[in-house]
Amino acid sequence: MLPKPEPFVKPDMIFSVSDASALLKNVVETAFPEIRIRGELSQITRATSGHMYMTVKDANAAINAIIWRGTPVNFKLEEGTEVIVTGRFTTYPARSNYQIIISSIEMAGVGAILKMLEERKRKLAAEGLFDASRKKTLPRFPQTIGVVTSPTGAAFQDIQNRLRERFPVKVLLYPATVQGTTAAAEVAAGIEYFNTKNNVDVIIVARGGGALEDLLPFSEEIVVRAAAASHIPLISGVGHEPDWMLIDFAADVRAPTPTGAAEMVVPTKISLIQELDNLSHRLNTAFTTHLVNLKRGLNSINLKSPKQVLMEQSQRLDDLARTMNIVIDKKLQYVHQRIELMSRFPTILSNRLAVLNQSVNHMGQMLNSLSYKNVLQRGFAIVRDADNKIISTSTASPASIEFSDGIIKL
Repeated sequence: MLPKPEPFVKPDMIFSVSDASALLKNVVETAFPEIRIRGELSQITRATSGHMYMTVKDANAAINAIIWRGTPVNFKLEEGTEVIVTGRFTTYPARSNYQIIISSIEMAGVGAILKMLEERKRKLAAEGLFDASRKKTLPRFPQTIGVVTSPTGAAFQDIQNRLRERFPVKVLLYPATVQGTTAAAEVAAGIEYFNTKNNVDVIIVARGGGALEDLLPFSEEIVVRAAAASHIPLISGVGHEPDWMLIDFAADVRAPTPTGAAEMVVPTKISLIQELDNLSHRLNTAFTTHLVNLKRGLNSINLKSPKQVLMEQSQRLDDLARTMNIVIDKKLQYVHQRIELMSRFPTILSNRLAVLNQSVNHMGQMLNSLSYKNVLQRGFAIVRDADNKIISTSTASPASIEFSDGIIKL
């Protein structure tokens, strides 16, 4: 238990409300110039002024808290996050309450940070930001490398030194703070800058080692989403080998350190020379093998004498001549057959005409035998009316009578 302070206000003293409030404020601020409190965040609101208001609570009590605009906060404040706040107590006379003005805030232990990161990781993974299908291949020989990091940090110097040792290339720096309240936004802006300008072949996001709390900006959603959205291949080189930030899962390649990122992005001059030597040796071997195979092929060819070649061609001509004679003979036989057939055509035509004449005469005889003229010659007559229609009854008026030798008009 804390010791109970001795009272310094006498019972007979009378204060105005303002004086009493001022006295209480002075006592509180004097007694608690700085205090560290562990609790859980709730009722977080951000005013238009940029100040943040919240409550720090545990199972039995709650304290109002304020974070003035500009106070560094290294992680996103969320409901239910367990934190340790450092600040000073004061009072707010207009509402007769007390509150703590927070000067710094941190997560309560590594366990709480890891829990928060794991929950965020699951959320972003569910959106597909860490899928292997999104990963891009690093260019074999980049011409320009973009680096997003602090210009004064050791990470940038390590990257430059290693690049000069291995394979000097052009380096563009986007200066960004890598720790503190604005770090995440600046790192994300750097990634988006290089993608907008499209002036580099690969991007390195780098930071040296540090405490888990210091590395939290590289696990903020804004940074992870910017890395996942980059159309330029991106390498994450944050912290040391054991350190894993969420940007590592969204990057195309994760390097254990900033120096490791530089080693991944370019080959060494020695390795390139060795690779060229190996290629040269393989080309020489392949060329030599090809020449040997050609020589063997030439040796296996049996060259013929000109006389032998001439005789073989002569034999081919004889074969062709025989073939042509056979073809010509068949053609001549066909022509003779056609000529013989044509010579017999007049006789065939005459016979055909005789048959046709007989048919015509026969048809003429049949026509005469069926003609009504023959009936008239036997003593019959045809009676017609005025319309030249044949009359077959006695009631009609006859107009003409046709006999075998003429017509009589009535």
